[in-house]
Amino acid sequence: MRTIKGPAIFLAQFAGDEAPFNTLESMADWAAGLGYKGLQVPSGDARLFDLEKAAESQTYCDEVTGMLADKGLCITELSTHLQGQLVAVHPAYDVQFDGFAAPHVRGNPKARQAWAVEQMKLAAKASRRLGLTTQASFSGALAWPYFYAWPQRPAGLVEDAFDELARRWKPILDVFDENGVDIGFELHPGEDLHDGATFEMFLDRVGNHPRANILYDPSHFVLQQLDYLAFLDIYHSRVKCFHVKDAEFRPNGRVGVYGGYQNWADRPGRFRSLGDGQVDFGQVFSKLAQYDFAGWAVLEWECALKHPEQGAAEGAPFIERHIIRVTDRAFDDFAGSGSDRMLNARLMGIGE
Repeated sequence: MRTIKGPAIFLAQFAGDEAPFNTLESMADWAAGLGYKGLQVPSGDARLFDLEKAAESQTYCDEVTGMLADKGLCITELSTHLQGQLVAVHPAYDVQFDGFAAPHVRGNPKARQAWAVEQMKLAAKASRRLGLTTQASFSGALAWPYFYAWPQRPAGLVEDAFDELARRWKPILDVFDENGVDIGFELHPGEDLHDGATFEMFLDRVGNHPRANILYDPSHFVLQQLDYLAFLDIYHSRVKCFHVKDAEFRPNGRVGVYGGYQNWADRPGRFRSLGDGQVDFGQVFSKLAQYDFAGWAVLEWECALKHPEQGAAEGAPFIERHIIRVTDRAFDDFAGSGSDRMLNARLMGIGE
């Protein structure tokens, strides 16, 4: 077994136009000062990272990794959540997702999708140059508007949507394979890949592609009322990334899983800062240790109540406390009597 790496922090929710949140170097100083050892970097934020340059220039990648190493940090993964989202966009969401794309492809869904696919391929190459073996992303969605079975879905609608999703992703996954990098799809409401069943539907259609994997985030499963510990028992071999994010689900007489169109503070299902929600992180970290998860424990801060800087400050020690230094020996070795095949045979009554 290997000890989980961490603590690390996803920078997306903290990046901004004011110092220290407007450059990678200043954010690195901030994160290191809080006790973080790794950064998950949003590859589409030009304030922090130049994706095209990273895909082409080993010198640039070495400069970035060297600067971070001087501060005791490294990149855990690049995030391509926004670009991955744009690989597959249902027309109902065209306007809402258009802002995720480069200005020159906005208002043109076909050009936007082609841009997103190219961004994903650049990210695979950039990850390789950075020495990374995993990347965090979204799948996008073509079937999500029809997730509830009313009105009755036409026969084959979901199957056709997943066929198309796989057709779009298979060439991207092949480029990731060429570069030795896994994609960890964050299973997230709003994505066609949002639980175990939908991940299996996709995996089957991409031929069990070795690079199609999972970013595990238990908070999304709390809000769906899915057993997030049993999920690890089933899918641990495909879990390559880990977002440490908390959530709570407190249904009442007025609102349940669907949220009643309420804002985040008033929904029964809310994301919370670490330790303020209902996720049993002791069991989560135990499961990941048991299944030899080799990746990073990355804080993704989202909370309807707490200030992000307080959440970030509390996150590093929280993760540090939960990382299990895995044992290198059995706890009862002291009672062992060594290996003796003749003794074993005598104990079983099968010796001469």
